Amino acid sequence: MTNTRQDEGSPMMLQFEKSCRAADLKVTHQRLEVYRELVQAKDHPSAEMLYKRILKKLPTISLDTVYRTLATLEKHGLIVRIQAVSSQARFEAKITIHHHAVCSNCGAIIDFTWDSFDKMPLPSELNGWGKINKRNAILEGTCHTCSAKS
Repeated sequence: MTNTRQDEGSPMMLQFEKSCRAADLKVTHQRLEVYRELVQAKDHPSAEMLYKRILKKLPTISLDTVYRTLATLEKHGLIVRIQAVSSQARFEAKITIHHHAVCSNCGAIIDFTWDSFDKMPLPSELNGWGKINKRNAILEGTCHTCSAKS
């Protein structure tokens, strides 16, 4: 497939294509567009937000395709689902270790690192529970913008 977009040869897009092939996933135009939009997004978009953005570039895409693509990419560890305050899941392509602060008023999400949390020993209640695969902190509160409005 030929793509004239500037980010076609970017390291993230090349790694994405390689990861898809390693997972035995076809590198479809729809998957590329969903992933590309997630890479470019700074706001941790929902499926509906992604759909509206991609629809401008790919008018034939359906909301169902976006949902199915997100589910597939998440299943294969290529993207991350952020379960925020609202019932609507948000997504990102950043898979390095980091955490999120979520504004419970406007829904804004920011990334942050927390080395001491990541290195902290687990509580004794978890001894013998099983294997922990991931630590993820989601802090909920009110952002500066919303605080200034009230």
